[in-house]
Amino acid sequence: MSREHAGNAEDAPGAGPAPDGARAPRWYREISVRQWKSMFAAWLGYLLDGFDFVLITLVLTEIADEFGLSSVAAASLVSGAFITRWLGGAILGAMGDRYGRKAAMIASILLYSLGTFACGFAWNYHSLFVARLAIGMGMAGEYSASATYVLETWPRRFRNRASGFLISGYAAGTVLAAEVYKRVVPELGWRWMFWIGILPVFVALWVRRALPEAEEWRAEVGESAEHRPNPMGPLFADRRRAVVNTALAVLAFAALFGIFTPLAGGLTLPLSLAAAGCLLAFAAQLGGRRGWLLYIALTFTVFCAFLYSWPIQSLLPTYLKTELGYSAGQVTDVMYYAGFGTMAGCWLAGFVGDWLGTRRAYALTLLASLALVFPVFAVRDSLVGLGMLLFALLALSQGISGILPKYIAGHFPVRTRAASLGFVYNTGALGGAVAPVLGARLAEGMTLAQSLALLTSGLTTVVIVLVGFNVPHRLARLIDREREEDHLREQEPAPDASPAG
Repeated sequence: MSREHAGNAEDAPGAGPAPDGARAPRWYREISVRQWKSMFAAWLGYLLDGFDFVLITLVLTEIADEFGLSSVAAASLVSGAFITRWLGGAILGAMGDRYGRKAAMIASILLYSLGTFACGFAWNYHSLFVARLAIGMGMAGEYSASATYVLETWPRRFRNRASGFLISGYAAGTVLAAEVYKRVVPELGWRWMFWIGILPVFVALWVRRALPEAEEWRAEVGESAEHRPNPMGPLFADRRRAVVNTALAVLAFAALFGIFTPLAGGLTLPLSLAAAGCLLAFAAQLGGRRGWLLYIALTFTVFCAFLYSWPIQSLLPTYLKTELGYSAGQVTDVMYYAGFGTMAGCWLAGFVGDWLGTRRAYALTLLASLALVFPVFAVRDSLVGLGMLLFALLALSQGISGILPKYIAGHFPVRTRAASLGFVYNTGALGGAVAPVLGARLAEGMTLAQSLALLTSGLTTVVIVLVGFNVPHRLARLIDREREEDHLREQEPAPDASPAG
């Protein structure tokens, strides 16, 4: 038996191939108990990640009132967690490649839990912003660690399903956060929402004791130190490069901090160019001579995906409370529709992705979502009608992001998968930092509803083109003609070479 498929009996599927003439087993019976357990642990971590991350969107108006913030300054608190995501994705992703997916999961959960807890003690805008930086780093690591852990544990032919199930945990976290908001904030205030966020620490302790390591990482890298990869190696190959890249990291962080806080003043454009230049330099080095263009193209794709999805995700509660005049209970009701819609969409995306293929499912589902964007913001007097339209829109537009980890991770081999996924996805996630601020600024010249509809429809179209026409892989093949399109897909069985009997 090859190392890739080695394992104990518990790792084997619940049922083997059906005999001739027998009915094939249900797909879920082909997933072992250990694989389901791994999924549940990663899903729970992602649920709590989603819970911690979206708390700020629910209490944004309360925080703005207490600290006397403008709408743009308040929106920048949502953006704050994105500023450090590129760094957290790279560092914790590299940790996952070098020391195992499980170790990176634990570190990520601890980081975002403690960051959320610290938000409850914030005394002004800047202290809250700093705590959001820690949350961003932790979430970045959680995304890459959990995604690679599950994708490398489940059978190849069900990996879109695995990706969709995992990401649905984030949507479940938003639903849970909305329920806690309704019960906690009116009575105890917004700070208690963040203090509750310390609970994921106990999940990290359970993960540390209960879960095995991801099978493909264990087979490819193993426990021996001499076989461990060092994805960050190109950045620190010699002393000169280490000094230059450290300076670039400091410059990128400072530029992003200036951009997404009131400190930038009139320097937003030059700071944006400086940050983009630093991050492009990192992408070129990490991708190497044959992979730099793939890194950049995938990062741009993720950036656009966040620009279409995060205006609604981050500013929906603000829209409901300010333009529609909804109460806290009504906001919670609408957030249920949105959260369950995204969750159902993630599940649907997994099945459709395994049926049609990842790229085709992604592009066609986004195309269908365009028909719902403007109707959502035309409904003003019917909570149920708005909720049903939001459910359908988010099932198609944000739910399809359930297979985004599968789409990105498939471009990279096991030894650099977590670091590559972590850097590409979380650098592109800066689109999520731009989205709420851009939405708020556009709303200064139009209604917030018009701003959200315009951003969502326009950027969705861009992502349809990029993914549907396989633009990142096509660009990568201009440099590397032998590059494999999907390292995670099910391999075709080798032809039977045995002599005829």
